[in-house]
This record gives sequence, structure tokens and C-alpha cells, in this order.
Amino acid sequence: MDRTLRGAAAIVGVAEDVSPTGELDRTGRELEVAMVLGALEDAGLTLADVDGVCHAESAVALAEYLGIHPVFMDSTMTGGSSYEVHVEHAAAAIAAGVCDVVVSVYASTPRSDRARRRPAARRVQPGPNPMVEWDLPYGLRTPMGPYALAAARHMHEYGTTPEQLAQIAVSTRQWAALNPRARHRDPLTVADVLASPLQVSPLHLLDCCLVTDGAGAFVMTSAERARTLPKPPVYLLGAATCSDHMGISQMPDLTTTPGVVSGARAFAMAGLSASDVDVLMGYDSFTITALLHLEDLGFCHKGEGGPFAAEGTLGPGGGPLAMNTNGGGLSFTHPGMYGMFLITEAVRQLRGECGERQVEGAHIAVAHGSGILLSVMSTAVLGTEATL
Repeated sequence: MDRTLRGAAAIVGVAEDVSPTGELDRTGRELEVAMVLGALEDAGLTLADVDGVCHAESAVALAEYLGIHPVFMDSTMTGGSSYEVHVEHAAAAIAAGVCDVVVSVYASTPRSDRARRRPAARRVQPGPNPMVEWDLPYGLRTPMGPYALAAARHMHEYGTTPEQLAQIAVSTRQWAALNPRARHRDPLTVADVLASPLQVSPLHLLDCCLVTDGAGAFVMTSAERARTLPKPPVYLLGAATCSDHMGISQMPDLTTTPGVVSGARAFAMAGLSASDVDVLMGYDSFTITALLHLEDLGFCHKGEGGPFAAEGTLGPGGGPLAMNTNGGGLSFTHPGMYGMFLITEAVRQLRGECGERQVEGAHIAVAHGSGILLSVMSTAVLGTEATL
């Protein structure tokens, strides 16, 4: 089947709110609205232009709060990859002529909610939940446990070491040191990671993502309209999503994610390969998550992610591929569903707006979201030119 969204739509505005303290003053709808208006301002648009809304809980409720009447709504919820899915769906709707301007927004404040004893948002999975039957009764600590299983299996199959995983956290921290809004910027060594408390073997505390407040939004429109707006368009060149399980006990292979499918399809649509990518924004809920992306997207062969990362080539000045240039979920921010920040950073890198951490000559970026428990991978290939 000939299916392509290549160059049909572009991201034209982004916004995000994070703090080095890990906490934000605003919360809930107030924070979401601030992000929507910020992204629209960045795009040179207003709420009156918006006719499409994406929200991982209820696009309908958000649209009502904003006082707009969208003709396209998407409430797809796939955990951390939700916003890459929203990019794909929004581009499809725009390409089909269903709508013209789509906004997607995310806001979560788990750190300040806990500090101020505010009730945290609760997301209940409808219907039967196999994880309740097959995972939780056996004492598997969530969320660390499922990822620890993947890490342990990868070590068994391929000889991957804790030191190699730790280097991913070190390289990511090197990028965070260049980002004044990152939660953690102090120097980090492999020894520091291995000396941090063990959470679920073989993952240490510094193999695990942060718990912070954070919010962000993006705006998409047609490529034609994008060229009339103030900021350089960031075109969607390829996009795809794939899922192969819900609970970790049903994952077909603990060392291979559905990213092998989403990545291959997205690159095929873009007419590109991993070797063409300048910036990889890969979801790093844990160091093992990032390692699996490197393999499954084709940046190295299966089983070679450990040695590839251990070379330190993912950090600033390390080589042709820059990974998680904002500091990632490991050192920048992680409010719970980090996928929005993959998009905002990828866009800013391609627009040349990242200051000290800017990757020189960046023309192709990938935002690769991971949702649930390595369950749903969604890949967006972005570029500075629709015809690259």
C-alpha cells in the first residue's frame, strides 16, 4: 500500500515549561492553556486559527475549556509515546483536508503535587488488566521492574554491562550541563551511576528517569501554510507507530521493541536511514530504553548497543549522532509522559535555537517515543526541508 505523509505537514510552533528545581507554580488547565497559547504565539497564530485538538485524556474537554470548536479531535493515549502518535495523526488529518491547524498539549506536576500534597491525576486502564493478574502479584516493582527485566535479558543475550548502560546516563548528563533549565547539571561519571542505590537489579537510581513537573505543546499545519509563518517550518518526513504488547509479561522478546517496525516504516516514508540523522531524541525513561532505541532504529546492530554507547559518541562533540541534547528524561525533566519534550527539542534543534547545546548543521532529527512498558513505539522523522 502506498502510504505517505512526507512533507505534507509541518510543526510551526512549540512551547515548554520546566524548571531546574523540578517544580512549577502553575498546574492543571492553567498550565495547559499557557502552553497552548505559548506554542501558538511561537507559530504566529491564535486560538481562532485552531480547528484540531489533541490531548491524551480528553481533547473534547480541553477544546471546551479553550472555547473553540474543533473539527478534528484526538484523545489517543499510549503513555510516553502519545505525542509522537499525535504528530502522525495530526499530519494525516491535515493531509486529508480534515483540518488546518492542530495543537497538542501535555502538562503534569507530580513532583509539586507530592510536595504540596495535592491529589495526583489518576489514570485507570478500562476493562481487564492482565498486568494485575500476571505481573503485580509476583512482586514486580513498577515502573522499574519491567525495564530491569529487559536490561537483564539484554545482558544475558549480548554481554551488555552495567558500565555500558551507565555511559548513556553520563553522555546525557553532558548535554544537560549545557541546558540551563535542566534538573541536574553536575558532572557525572560511570562510577557515580554504579555507586547510586540499586533499584531493581541491574538498574541503579541514576539509570532511572527523574520525577519532575513539566509541560509542553506543539502546533502543526499544512506545509503550504507553514511557509507563510514567522518561524522556519519543521517538516514531517516520515511517521509510524507499532505496539506488540501491554504488560511486560507478554512482550515477545525483551530485547527487541516495536520500534523495529515503527522506525523502519518511518524511515521508509522519509526515504532516509539512521545514517542520515543528526539528532536522535529517543525516550530515555531508563538507560536500557535508550539503548534499545539505538539498536531497533538501526543506529547499530542488535546486541551492539552497549559497545556503541560506551564509546561516548552520543554526548557533545562525541560523533555524528547527538542523542537527547536537552538532557533527556534522565537529567532534564520527566513529568511522567516525556514524549512531548522529544518533539520540542527536535524542533528547536532543527530551527537552530538551542544555544550552547546546538548541533551544528542539524537538518534531520528523529523523535522516538516509548509508551507504557516498552509497549508502543512511535517514530517521527523531522527535517528542515520538505524535499530532503
